Amino acid sequence: MKLNRTTQRTVEILKLVSKNPEGITLDDICEQLSLPKTSAYDIITTLVEMGMANVQKGQKQTYTIGLTAYRIGINYTNNLDFLGVIEPELKAFSREVGKTVFFGVRSDHEVVYICKFEPENPIITTATVGTKNPMYCTSLGKAILAYTDEGTRQQVTSRITFRRKTDNTIMTLEALERELDRVKSQGYALDAREMEDHMECAGAPVFGPDNSVMGAISVSSLYKPGEDYEALGRLVSKKAEEVSRLLGFLGKIN
Repeated sequence: MKLNRTTQRTVEILKLVSKNPEGITLDDICEQLSLPKTSAYDIITTLVEMGMANVQKGQKQTYTIGLTAYRIGINYTNNLDFLGVIEPELKAFSREVGKTVFFGVRSDHEVVYICKFEPENPIITTATVGTKNPMYCTSLGKAILAYTDEGTRQQVTSRITFRRKTDNTIMTLEALERELDRVKSQGYALDAREMEDHMECAGAPVFGPDNSVMGAISVSSLYKPGEDYEALGRLVSKKAEEVSRLLGFLGKIN
């Protein structure tokens, strides 16, 4: 998918402005983002007119984040109210299974970890809240992708650059598509030591009241040859369905 350069530059400028609460000059924006001054000026002036940025006049004009951008952020935060519903469920689930439980959502072609809950004696996991990982080699990512609508799924998978993490990592789009079909047929996804050699994870999708996939729950475990990960997957799938019902999902998952 071809990305629009002006849109990319606009987002990059907004991100940079948001990181400088004291204000940032046009020259600094151009230098840090390697942008032509005329292009950057046109974008930042438009952002000011739309309320996405503020301009502070002085010896040199500086720019700060605007009220409209703030309101958009507040709307996003309000949409995360569902976390208040699922957090107690996932915390209890972590204690029940004695393993680390995550909730993640899709962010472009990656999965971002929104919540993490650990049992009393947690294992060490590299994933932390706010970090991102590839979708093609995580149970969270595969669970989300398998239940994403076909058009969005194709857009996402077309942007994936496959990189080998372990000997078990899926490395082709064809193999990923086969894996996603299997995930959808069984209701859960496994990360069979595809991200880290010593870790095995099981994940399942969570749906919202509009019947679309909101994210996924996963359980992470140190790999043990004798452990029944298919059974773990079914357990995670059952919990994900319970959480979906709490969020107002009334549809049928499979």
